[in-house]
Amino acid sequence: MEKILEVDYKATPILRSFITPRGKILSGRTTGVCAKHQRQLTSAIKRAQNIALLPFTEE
Repeated sequence: MEKILEVDYKATPILRSFITPRGKILSGRTTGVCAKHQRQLTSAIKRAQNIALLPFTEE
């Protein structure tokens, strides 16, 4: 995986790899990122879901 300097909520292809098919956010242990970046990732996913770039659920 490539190095990403900043987690951006508009990068939906990257964010899709960090959510399950049901729309849940994967844990930091599963994704393998540190706590700081997991918090950035979580907030970016939630922002993308709120403005309908990512679905809350896939169903």
